[in-house]
Amino acid sequence: MSAKSKSKPFKACRSCKSLVDKDAQVCPVCGSKEFSDEWDGVIIILNPDSSEIAKAMDIKNRGRFVVKIE
Repeated sequence: MSAKSKSKPFKACRSCKSLVDKDAQVCPVCGSKEFSDEWDGVIIILNPDSSEIAKAMDIKNRGRFVVKIE
């Protein structure tokens, strides 16, 4: 079975790339209502102020984020 055909436990916010629960209606990070089930790669940001990855991806909050949204 390919990775794309597996059911993922989260969906990704199209606006801020945050991972949220499948049943979420509104993104708790940015308030967007646009989500995608097609995403790849996970980044966990613990300290956005000192993270070079957070700065490169313009992430301002702690949490789980996706690398790529399809």
